[in-house]
Amino acid sequence: VLGNVISALGDERRKGGHVPYRDSILTRMLQHSLGGNSRTLMIACVSPSESNLDESLNTLRYANRAKNIQNKPVVNRDPHAAQISELRRTLRA
Repeated sequence: VLGNVISALGDERRKGGHVPYRDSILTRMLQHSLGGNSRTLMIACVSPSESNLDESLNTLRYANRAKNIQNKPVVNRDPHAAQISELRRTLRA
């Protein structure tokens, strides 16, 4: 289910389409991290062992899909607090 959400967010052709966050509790909890107003780091752990080759390839493919997600984080500021800060800076100058 998490793979479906990452595919929906990272696919250029599906921009603006439905993202299935509600399909599981995990994707619901990660909704703001994956497609919201935040920066998210993903660490992909792979193994150099030949016995884990298939698992490592799947992990790298998954990480590549996650890499395609583009968020634009914005600082959430209260307009009144921003105006007060600006006035305080003006008084100090």
